[in-house]
Amino acid sequence: MTKKGLLIVVSGPSGVGKGTVLKKLRADNPGIVPSISATTRTPRKEDKEGVTYFFKTKDDFERMIENGEFMEWAVYNGNYYGTPIRYVNDNISKGRDVLLEIDVQGALKLMEKYPNAVYIFIAPESTDVLRERLRRRGSETPEEIEKRVAASEWELSQKEKYDYVVINKIVKDAADEILNIINNAKGEIDHDD
Repeated sequence: MTKKGLLIVVSGPSGVGKGTVLKKLRADNPGIVPSISATTRTPRKEDKEGVTYFFKTKDDFERMIENGEFMEWAVYNGNYYGTPIRYVNDNISKGRDVLLEIDVQGALKLMEKYPNAVYIFIAPESTDVLRERLRRRGSETPEEIEKRVAASEWELSQKEKYDYVVINKIVKDAADEILNIINNAKGEIDHDD
């Protein structure tokens, strides 16, 4: 019998480097699969169906909502985005660990419905470091940076609700710490059997 995989839910403020840390984690551990969201947004050139997103019509997406087919869903910029339950459960039942990167509000909702998932918050060393990372990205105006920093204060106030907090000071170290958390969680599950 195949051991079940884990659902690993990762959040953190914008600019903390979540994407970079998770990319490093997955590059070193190809057995960890990313959760793939469904969306109603128009595909871009670089998008691939079933790889970057599952593209749905608005009617199909709303039908999936009615049928309870999403772990969570939200509307951003007029488009629906959601995490299909079937994709996550299929991978977990095959023994694969599924990595779900989601905002803090979404993670807090999931904590109620999926208490057995592993919840990891990636935090900056400080608000000043976060502000500097956002500035270096060069993709936001100073006003937008300050809005993101202000939003991060609420997000950071929620970190104690997560199972683990990882400080992203050095990407490789943060990725290694997450891998250790995953391995320890799997050991606890094996031990509980």
